Amino acid sequence: MSNLLVFIVAAAAFAVVLAGFFNMIRGGEGSPQRSQTLMRWRVGLQFLALAIALTVLYFRGR
Repeated sequence: MSNLLVFIVAAAAFAVVLAGFFNMIRGGEGSPQRSQTLMRWRVGLQFLALAIALTVLYFRGR
C-alpha cells in the first residue's frame, strides 16, 4: 500500500512537470503565472513524495 502511495504522488509530480513543459511551449498571455503556479505544485508534490518515501523506509526498518 505504501509503495502505491509513493508511486501515485511521484506520478502526480511528473504530470505537473509535463503540464508545465507544455504550458511553456504553448506560451501566450498568462503563461508565466501559470508556469510559476505549476512549478510550485511540482515542488510541493516532490516534497510530499520524499516525505512519504522516507517515512515508509523509517517504519520498515523498525
